[in-house]
Amino acid sequence: MQRQEAQQAIERLIHYGLEQGMIDWYDLDYSRNRLLELFRFDEPFAGQLDGEPLSGPQEPLAKLIDYGLAIGLIPENSDTYRDLLDARIMGLLMPRPSETIAKFRQTAESQGIQAATDEFYKLSVTSNYIRMDRVAQNIYWTQPTDFGDMEITINLSKPEKNPKEIAMAKLLPPPIYPKCQLCRENVGYAGRLNHPARQNLRVIPLELNGEPWLFQYSPYVYYNEHCIVFHHDHVPMKLTKETFKRLLDFTGRFPHYFIGSNADLPIVGGSILTHDHFQGGRHTFPLEKAPIEASFRHPDFAGVTASLVHWPMSVLRLSAQDPQVLLEAADDLYEKWKAYSDPAADILAFSESDGSPVPHNTVTPIVRRGADGGYEMDIVLRNNRTNGEHPEGIFHPHREMHHIKKENIGLIEVMGLAILPGRLKQELADIADLLSGNDELREQALSADSAGPLAVHALWIGELIERHGTKLAREQAEALLREEVGRKFAEILGHAGVFKVSDNGREAFRRFIRSAGYRE
Repeated sequence: MQRQEAQQAIERLIHYGLEQGMIDWYDLDYSRNRLLELFRFDEPFAGQLDGEPLSGPQEPLAKLIDYGLAIGLIPENSDTYRDLLDARIMGLLMPRPSETIAKFRQTAESQGIQAATDEFYKLSVTSNYIRMDRVAQNIYWTQPTDFGDMEITINLSKPEKNPKEIAMAKLLPPPIYPKCQLCRENVGYAGRLNHPARQNLRVIPLELNGEPWLFQYSPYVYYNEHCIVFHHDHVPMKLTKETFKRLLDFTGRFPHYFIGSNADLPIVGGSILTHDHFQGGRHTFPLEKAPIEASFRHPDFAGVTASLVHWPMSVLRLSAQDPQVLLEAADDLYEKWKAYSDPAADILAFSESDGSPVPHNTVTPIVRRGADGGYEMDIVLRNNRTNGEHPEGIFHPHREMHHIKKENIGLIEVMGLAILPGRLKQELADIADLLSGNDELREQALSADSAGPLAVHALWIGELIERHGTKLAREQAEALLREEVGRKFAEILGHAGVFKVSDNGREAFRRFIRSAGYRE
């Protein structure tokens, strides 16, 4: 019976590919034969297909992966191995990379760039490269704060490896090919235990600032049409004037998308500093909607307005109609910040190691187009210094926040979208139980020798009980925790802000702005 179900699943899957435009009518027999070969069938399903057209490939894929497990195509029934086979199956229904590129360019030429990205994004979803079934599991809410509504997500779309897979992956040699998950060589790659399969990945070549770059979508889409723009070659991230030129060039070509770069130093930088890349997409983040505290002008940059943004991190927004003038202003501000120190605000541009200066100041730049077609660039000031009190980073989530988040504050979170670890789903559910009367959980969490998952939250739980007791209705406890986590995220961003949102902090921020030549 399982054999016949698998044959039927092949038929359903190729008709799904045809209906979604992944393959053409003339590809039908070819695609069927490729899948029959993979699953060791000599003939296809001979019956009649029943049911409505598929809206997604998950149902027939699950049946084929189960059958693949039964015949030994994967060694065990784990998410990692299932995902490797998933991409292998969908890769047999994908157009060739050159066909995808040609279609993108044809659509951009005939219908405009927005139609081209719409079409390319649809392919990334229908091919199961973007796992919308997993993205739908993410927990999302907005939380009002003094800086506007923050967006909070508990991310469940990225699969976690089990302990056995982690142990096996450690035994594998360091990756040689592809060098990282951003390299162009990932297109069509079969994957392995420590590297995802990418047979269903397609990328679009771009020219930015006269250089070869590539455009793709993120498989985990943390926000709408979350895209990645990465260098053709495996070169490390380095923020220079050329970086700003590339960002402005991209928004000139893709005016419906924002684009930004993580900072280029450890602690305040992105998760992959070894391959130069940007992130963009079609989403309005809380930072973009944040109010302006004051505006400034510079005598050397006519037409450029610098605005101090009311935000927990330290943000100067440069606005101009002319991207070339904006480029010069952004580079000038960046160079001045790299060399700027203010010991009274705990900001030192350099320290010394073995007699050599170690730089600490950098920026997170974000570029978008306004409704009037003008350009906006948010320059978020960063510093990666550490000290004895804050060994993970002075301007980094402090230790009292690590029970919620201890990772770097990267580009996406800078803009007001929290990406919190999946473990919090169960931990927050347990804390809600505790606050609504589960005494056993309360005793476990507050026990001095507790080693359970709630142990990291013990101090916070104690504070919550002191303020709210343990007799809350379950819905009330859940709402309280969402509010608490949202406010903690705003505090975490405040930790990462080099100039604090206080009278002294704002005066220190203005000192820097004045030192850069700007006047109100």
